[in-house]
Amino acid sequence: MKTITITERGQIALPKEVRRGKFSNGKKVVVLTFEDKIELRPIEHVNEKLLNTLLSEKSLMKNWNTKEEDKAWKKL
Repeated sequence: MKTITITERGQIALPKEVRRGKFSNGKKVVVLTFEDKIELRPIEHVNEKLLNTLLSEKSLMKNWNTKEEDKAWKKL
């Protein structure tokens, strides 16, 4: 386990061991944010389907998190 510090400008430096390979200089990464964690993934590992799912999760939650939706699910 490694620790890092977030700077005033929101920057972090990845430890040398992490930068080898998939996170080397110049590589593009995707930042996934969750309530209790942040994930960095090499962009080539994130396929279109996963990206669409992650992007639509919050918008779907707004549409499906209603009293009417809860009532409908209880009837099933």
